[in-house]
Amino acid sequence: MAVAAPPITIPAPTDSVSAKILRAVARAPVRIVLAVLGVLWLVPTFGLFITSILPQSTLASKGWWQIASKPSLATFSNYSALFHNSGLVAALKTTAYIAVGNTLLVVILGAMAGYALAWLDFPGRDWVFIGIIGLLVVPLQMALIPMFKLYDIVGISGTTFSIILFHVAFGLPFAIFLLRNFFVGIPKDILESARIDGASELWIFLKLMLPLGLPAIASLAIFQFLWTWNDLLVALVMARNTTPITVDIFSQLRQFGSNIDIIAPASFMSMIIPLGVFFAFQRYFVQGLLAGSVK
Repeated sequence: MAVAAPPITIPAPTDSVSAKILRAVARAPVRIVLAVLGVLWLVPTFGLFITSILPQSTLASKGWWQIASKPSLATFSNYSALFHNSGLVAALKTTAYIAVGNTLLVVILGAMAGYALAWLDFPGRDWVFIGIIGLLVVPLQMALIPMFKLYDIVGISGTTFSIILFHVAFGLPFAIFLLRNFFVGIPKDILESARIDGASELWIFLKLMLPLGLPAIASLAIFQFLWTWNDLLVALVMARNTTPITVDIFSQLRQFGSNIDIIAPASFMSMIIPLGVFFAFQRYFVQGLLAGSVK
């Protein structure tokens, strides 16, 4: 009985020391540029954080960099005062309601419309999609006054709900465009197999499209949340009975220009929350950016 010969293993080629050095030298300029850009981006953030933990009397005489020579100047009493400021806490809650509420609506409605435009046949489907693309170029500023008047007629002007609806209206065209193009890239055989097995369109949407479209949906949610959280223009025009954090910080800066011990920690909190959301879903965000680039 013949004995099988052992498999032949071909050793992987190893790079020489000179090749590694040349590759490192070639990548060095790009890495240096990225490092410089990262430092330039971090300096204002770091400066804002240091400003938020310094007392107002110290900031009045010198800049935030004096903490390098006197670390004992740092104090978190500013944050204690921030969380005991009912107006700022209420503004943070209002901003969270607006950002989370409109993000959920945009994701749900955008996913449903994107699936319908991608895989359901109905009269005028292409024209509807062309109209949605046209809405992408409509400037937000054009709708501020008409929507403000419409809200006054309906009776919801100045409420949190009115701001949520405004952001949903301007977030849906991009959401539908993004998710429709992602859903179109899903192989048709998957949907046909599910329909042959008797699956309904609702089952296909919930059990197939949403899990497969998670990277694109997560990317859309991050974009929408960050855009809404950092919004100032819409909040300034629409907010009357409610005040988001951006408007509250702006009003305190305008009225109490020397009140830096409250403005700085409030600004840092307003910045760190969306950054935390971004880093928490960074993996899905990168997948969503790369989705569809490789078949």
